[in-house]
Amino acid sequence: MTSTSNLRIAGWLFVAVAAVAAPFLFHPLFAMQILCFALFAAAFNLLAGYLGLISFGHAAFFGLGAYISGYAVKAWQWPTELGILAGMIGAGAVGVVFGFLAIRRHGVYFAMITLALAQLIYFICHQAPFTGGEDGMAGIPRGYLFGFISLSNNLVMYCFVLAIVSAGLLVIYRIVHSPFGLLLQAIRDNDRRATSLGYEIERAKLVAFILSAALTGLAGATKAIVFQFASQTDILWSTSGIPVLASLIGGIGTLSGPVIGAAVMVALENLLGGLGQWVFFVQGAIFVFVVMFFRRGIYGELLASLERRRKLRPVSDKVELKVAAAQH
Repeated sequence: MTSTSNLRIAGWLFVAVAAVAAPFLFHPLFAMQILCFALFAAAFNLLAGYLGLISFGHAAFFGLGAYISGYAVKAWQWPTELGILAGMIGAGAVGVVFGFLAIRRHGVYFAMITLALAQLIYFICHQAPFTGGEDGMAGIPRGYLFGFISLSNNLVMYCFVLAIVSAGLLVIYRIVHSPFGLLLQAIRDNDRRATSLGYEIERAKLVAFILSAALTGLAGATKAIVFQFASQTDILWSTSGIPVLASLIGGIGTLSGPVIGAAVMVALENLLGGLGQWVFFVQGAIFVFVVMFFRRGIYGELLASLERRRKLRPVSDKVELKVAAAQH
């Protein structure tokens, strides 16, 4: 087993241990916020890191998941599990429309189309009466898990959120390591070659976009239940920048990187909350620092460093053998 593989395993073990210990070291609401945004960033990274499509409209899926789940649980009195599932399915359905309109474009054109469509969704949610407009949707009940386990206790709620996020991350892991995931990476590296080999790249892009949208909706739906509130902030265009920054800071194109980046982003937002608007300045400064000195992100640079050492080690071993042979 190579050192790179060891680091990947160590990274996931660290994330797992930190997730179990988090509610005992920090406030459970803070830990749950990190989990929700970790899934948000990982879902975005599935599209950006493994397919090479940067979306500036993922806040639409995040906010829609929050609004749909909140309304289903509050107005229709659905069970919490079905409400979250409804938010995920609703976001995935909108992802079908977004993907059909956007995947035929590349680069900045794809990003601008997703941003424009997200702004359209924002306007609709701003005007729709069921969202509460600028006041937001408050008083969303947490309900009961399986009909008898109360989620009003923060520790119980944390375990529920941890299970949801773990399931979402496991789905992303399976996608990335499946033949479909390898196809996505082939399209990212050279889409013309993938087309020449007979693959329908437009269909693969659409499926990946829908999966990313649905998982983002799952993150938004879970967040709405946790905080019992859904607002326009969840669907605002600036929210789309959170997974972008988290993926770049942690390491885009890696599985653990977006999770680490999301933890850094949420921690900064909470620790520096007293600075007001200066929080964005600090986040921007950190982003510039990472881009200049950690081009692959924090976790990505660690992987790259170990990979370089692994390649240099056989060369150094050969040199030592030649020196020893010459001495004898």
